[in-house]
Amino acid sequence: MTTLLHINASARGAHSQSRALARTFIDGLVAKDPGLTVDTIDLFDAELPDFGTHAAEAKLALFTGRDQTPEQLAAWEQARVVFERFAAADLYVINLPIWNAGVPYIFKQWVDIVTQPGWAFTFDPQSGYSGLLTEKRAVTVYTSGVHQPGVPVQFGSDFATPFVEDWLNFVGIKDIAEIRFAPTVLTENPEAGFAAAQERARELAADY
Repeated sequence: MTTLLHINASARGAHSQSRALARTFIDGLVAKDPGLTVDTIDLFDAELPDFGTHAAEAKLALFTGRDQTPEQLAAWEQARVVFERFAAADLYVINLPIWNAGVPYIFKQWVDIVTQPGWAFTFDPQSGYSGLLTEKRAVTVYTSGVHQPGVPVQFGSDFATPFVEDWLNFVGIKDIAEIRFAPTVLTENPEAGFAAAQERARELAADY
């Protein structure tokens, strides 16, 4: 049975356009495969564990072969719970708005929790990094208020898309499809733009 993990990185709840587009895609998949298991993480409500001093030291202890202290071990186990939920999925749907040219901070926190050596990747001094989450797929959904691909820098930049794509590739996920609604503000007809993005989501679901 296929498991889909929907990672919602928008803080706007029911008003989120990126979340709505992700749901359009997911609903299309469920219509084709009613047995599809859908797990949703609303990151802003998830109460993610901190990846602070104890967790960072636990990671370094792993790298250097040192024993972890009880505090470090507890932090590492909390991170492992988050990772296991991530690793259990076959398909990922990630929706996020572009904030200040980058990703929402809560998404970066989640990435920093799950991207650990021996879990999401390995490292070899000769060949470098290798992702461990192979044979999985991802669909990314982006929205932005003013920026859109191809506009001058005066209309903003997009460091979110390359960050997400690079991270997915880093952990071994190479099959990535994209849905985008931009701009959401600086446009004469936002309704038409959103409708076009919804149609893209439906067509992508139909082809999956």
